[in-house]
Amino acid sequence: MANSARQSWLDDESKTSLIDEYTQRLTSFVDAIADGHIDDHELATQEKRLTAAMTEIEPTLDDATHAKVTRLLCEMTAYNVMQTLYSLQANRPKTAFHG
Repeated sequence: MANSARQSWLDDESKTSLIDEYTQRLTSFVDAIADGHIDDHELATQEKRLTAAMTEIEPTLDDATHAKVTRLLCEMTAYNVMQTLYSLQANRPKTAFHG
């Protein structure tokens, strides 16, 4: 049986990622996007949080787990970029301006 304190990465029924849902609960993220604009300072601060987490976790992983987590991070990054581009394309006006 899984540790009850552990947050699953996937929804049990739909098998979809819950990471976006968890991200939306991060105070630092919510505060940064509240005004609809990400500035240089907010981006740099998020990068520091990311590198701090990576620095904490990476040395604790054996080689096999490190390879799996590296792949996971790459797949997640690719998905996030693709999802962002998809959203931008979906929200783009369907007609061209002819001025």
